[in-house]
Amino acid sequence: MGFSPRETDPLKRRKARRASFERRIIRSSLWLAIPGLVTSGVLIWLQDWAIESKLALLFAELVVCGLIVAALHDQIIRPLQTLANVVGALREEDYSFRARMAVPDDALGELSLEVNMLADLLAEHRIGAIEATALLQRVVEEVDIPLFAFDPGEALRLVNSAGERLLQQASPRLLGRTAAELGLKTCLSAENASVIPLHFNSDARWFLRRSSFRQRGVPHTLVVLSDVSRALREEERLAWQRLIRVMGHELNNSLAPIKSIAGSLHARLAGSTLAPDEREDFGRGLGIIEARAASLNRFLQAYRQLAQMPPPVLKKSNLSPLVTRVAGFETRIEVKVIPGPEVTLMADPDQLEQMLINLVRNAAEAVLEGPPSKGVNEADSPPRNSFQPAVSIGWKVLDKAVALVIEDNGPGLSNPSNAFVPFYTTKPSGSGIGLILSRQIAEAHGGSLELTNRPDERGCRARVILPRPALQPC
Repeated sequence: MGFSPRETDPLKRRKARRASFERRIIRSSLWLAIPGLVTSGVLIWLQDWAIESKLALLFAELVVCGLIVAALHDQIIRPLQTLANVVGALREEDYSFRARMAVPDDALGELSLEVNMLADLLAEHRIGAIEATALLQRVVEEVDIPLFAFDPGEALRLVNSAGERLLQQASPRLLGRTAAELGLKTCLSAENASVIPLHFNSDARWFLRRSSFRQRGVPHTLVVLSDVSRALREEERLAWQRLIRVMGHELNNSLAPIKSIAGSLHARLAGSTLAPDEREDFGRGLGIIEARAASLNRFLQAYRQLAQMPPPVLKKSNLSPLVTRVAGFETRIEVKVIPGPEVTLMADPDQLEQMLINLVRNAAEAVLEGPPSKGVNEADSPPRNSFQPAVSIGWKVLDKAVALVIEDNGPGLSNPSNAFVPFYTTKPSGSGIGLILSRQIAEAHGGSLELTNRPDERGCRARVILPRPALQPC
């Protein structure tokens, strides 16, 4: 069974309806004119005139009647066509057209006024929507927290610049990929308003907020991630500081009398009546007590430095001479300085220098141990007789930050998760505060410190990031 063009083509149906309306207008005009034409024709024909004059007059009446019908048709149809064009333009979101003859106290003029007011209102709403969308896009781009929007198929449809930095890829390469492919599957399955880790950023902890919205009627999921690692570390640092203060107070109260009593007994030992062997044993024991008490006191003083570090005093400091000076402080091994662009940091030079000294000293002590016989990077370890220890320090300016990198070719980190744990150290004489103090200094400057094994070869890499607000290019 087929369909006629009138049934299948909506445009043709609209034209047919328009033509039908126009024909009705013409027919109505003719019905109004016909009685007058018939009456005047009869009256003219009854006059005692020449036949040519009667026909000429009748023809003139017909022409005038046609002109009146055409004028009436134009007065009715043209305004309606204009209004149709304006409404069509509004449907196409073109708000530049306006209806003519928009005057009050007139039926057609009132309709034209309403259509024009509707066009003005829609144009105002359109401008407001565009401005609101631009503002929203600006806020989304400027906010320093990752934002992601996923469709029902868990494909990424929206990401801001912070999300690009987190995933380390540009949005054209991210959009359309699924949450599982991006490593964000946990963000859609974990409980809302919870703290989660991300496998590609194991050191960070993220506070997850998830909500829903609709776009073109399709439900989407909005994921907002907030890095709470620094806040958690700050709480952890405050807890350690309170613990250190309590421990220091209690241990100092005990260490002082222990050391004093041990010293007094050791002084009186020479005049005692003990046998030489017993006197020697007592002297050795009292010496050990004094030595351990002094060592424990130095241990506590080192941790007091961590608990009482003052806030940084920011001033302009040139990075190049600072790095060169720190490299010269290490005398056990030559530290290679990799030059970078000239930058001036707004930082506390004393604290920044202390941080770099700690990191360079750790790298030097690692390479002086020599290559590992087993463990980290064992397969890549060179023979001991061909091992050449190397430590380097350099910097480069990133898009919105500056990165300081200290690398060595030592044994690397056997347990990276414990690197920033207080009291944890792999050195016989270490106190376990160097890395914690260094990270505290970096974060006090608005930056961060990462410690990882080098991906390309054996050794360790310390990476200090200082954000753009903390530096100004020379």
